Amino acid sequence: MTSSAKAMLVLANGQVFEGKSIGATGVVLGEAVFTTGMNGYIETLTDPSYFGQIVTQTFPLVGNYGIIPKDFESSDVHVRGYIVRSMCEIPSNFRCELDLDSFLMMKNIVGLCGIDTRALTKVLRETGVMNAIIVSGDGEEAQEIYRALEKPEEKAKLLKKIKAYKITQAVESVTCSAVKIEESADVVFKESAEYRFVPVRSDGTKVNDQKEAMKAGKGKKVVLWDFGAKANIRRELLKRGLSVTTVSGSATAKEILDLAPDGIMLSNGPGDPKENVKIIAEIKKLIKAGVPIFGICLGHQLLALASGADTSKLKYGHRGANQPVKDLGTGRVYISSQNHGYAVKNETLPKGAALSFVNTNDGTCEGITYTKFPAFSVQFHPEACSGPLDTSFLFDRFVQLINDHDSLKGYVPKYQRVDAIKFFSKTIKTTKAKK
Repeated sequence: MTSSAKAMLVLANGQVFEGKSIGATGVVLGEAVFTTGMNGYIETLTDPSYFGQIVTQTFPLVGNYGIIPKDFESSDVHVRGYIVRSMCEIPSNFRCELDLDSFLMMKNIVGLCGIDTRALTKVLRETGVMNAIIVSGDGEEAQEIYRALEKPEEKAKLLKKIKAYKITQAVESVTCSAVKIEESADVVFKESAEYRFVPVRSDGTKVNDQKEAMKAGKGKKVVLWDFGAKANIRRELLKRGLSVTTVSGSATAKEILDLAPDGIMLSNGPGDPKENVKIIAEIKKLIKAGVPIFGICLGHQLLALASGADTSKLKYGHRGANQPVKDLGTGRVYISSQNHGYAVKNETLPKGAALSFVNTNDGTCEGITYTKFPAFSVQFHPEACSGPLDTSFLFDRFVQLINDHDSLKGYVPKYQRVDAIKFFSKTIKTTKAKK
């Protein structure tokens, strides 16, 4: 049952949101962000990409289908804190094994409910993501903060401490956290078929036959370079017949190449991509080796940095299962699942790197196809199952690239980098003028 203990969120700008405690009590400091997904809260809590962040769910009711371990993206919870408007105390689902509040308590996650999450989201949209602190319960540390908020000088010191928080050693903290829940290819496909999460081709058709789905990837080995990988990335590779070997974020290019992979998957993960200087240097070596590469989210950003592009922090990021992305090769728009606070800067893409997907809301880079070496990457999550399965065909494209290193030539968009930037800049300006 939800606790009646006092709890509040204190933003770095001094705003305070008072509510009730959920999960564990205590004090937790992190980067406040919001995610717009109507479902997928289990995946959100266990997604390593949320490391160091206090996550707010914009959908008003959370927890109605409880906790389902089979849907975990890693073996642990990685959010710093958790905020919801209203939490369901009596979940109903045949797969449910635990209620959300008990799960947060078990994982020692400090949470907050009963606040106006719409108002909080508006603040974060207008000012951008900012640091915050959740204070819950009546412990000694919490009492000190309650008292500090009543005294201007002490409050100023508290806000200075909140502003100073920075997410560090993100990849090192979460790498290989999904390894504990890995399963064999047969088990993965059987369970996926039961819930219709089988591979979906680019034409929208599902491949329910296991032998057919795995035919093209049989006998091929992929190294999953884990920067905080979601478990479903590995599952999607296994469904296509590929054998998968996971290596930690600290692995070197030599160690990866010594495994003789047919392809390399650069996973998602948390934090500022530019902080991973050593990883970027090793990716440069992999590029020279000519092994096919597929990057997702952080992996997409790291591959771009290794190729000479630049990244920047977004005002409030893209988090949720309703982010529209446009395939510049076909003109088709897909609704994607995303979770990132940084993006590759379109204007910095080097020669041999073609913009392949863009976010139709703000024109930011959502995908790159490389023409000087066999590689491509996307900012969104094609493996995500809390929303549409539309873009899972990108894993088939990876298999195709492994079998034919020249296959990407057919996917280089007709709208090149500069044209795409001009087009979307014009579209955004026109939309703002109409408003």
